[in-house]
Amino acid sequence: MSGHSKWNNIQHRKGAQDKKRAKLFTKFGREITVSAREGGGDADFNPRLRLAIEKAKAGNMPKDALERAIKKGTGELDGAEYVELRYEGYGPAGTAFIVDTLTDNKNRTASEVRMVFTRKGGNLGTDGAVSWMFKKQGNLFVKSEGIDTDKFMMDAIDAGAEDVMEDDEYFEVITDPAEFQNVLDKLKSLGYTYEDAEISMKPENKILIDDLETAKSVMAMYDGLDDLDDVQEVYSNFDIPDAILEQLD
Repeated sequence: MSGHSKWNNIQHRKGAQDKKRAKLFTKFGREITVSAREGGGDADFNPRLRLAIEKAKAGNMPKDALERAIKKGTGELDGAEYVELRYEGYGPAGTAFIVDTLTDNKNRTASEVRMVFTRKGGNLGTDGAVSWMFKKQGNLFVKSEGIDTDKFMMDAIDAGAEDVMEDDEYFEVITDPAEFQNVLDKLKSLGYTYEDAEISMKPENKILIDDLETAKSVMAMYDGLDDLDDVQEVYSNFDIPDAILEQLD
């Protein structure tokens, strides 16, 4: 079983995001707006919007800001027209990066993303440059404390999960993207609370970064991209051991 390093990498990155709450709210708002625009403003009939709202609430996004974002998406309020764009490239130590953005200015976003790749020792590639190294999947993380492992695994598989992995603190539930929301809803109905849930790009193989200086370079690339206002999510195939991560804090 594995998953521990992946979760700690996520926690490290989200810890950095928490220091920039305003930017995090902006990301939540854009995702909510686009979700409402594409699937309507009723979260009961729009799974993408429902998940976006849940994550925004978990991040303590103010209710009025959340509601404004929905109304911008449904056209009840004026707002920017965001488009989804993906960038791909390589970072330090041969690491691969996928950068998903929501932007109202393609030229600005392209310029900013390219600048980070260049300044942080990477190379921005063309469409498909690294995405072949990743697999799209649903991921749910549930704290394992106080939960019977066998029962949880059976409940998750019965709910439609493809696999369940466990470490000392968390269960990682893996789903087909098409079944993600169904699995999430079924586990919630059974009383399980998730720490994080997303449809992500999972690397088929990871690159172990086991020295401090290389880890600093890789995380500088990640953080530089993640700090950009138009960036919604950054995916990479690096794996930094706990002992190295602790020295980055």
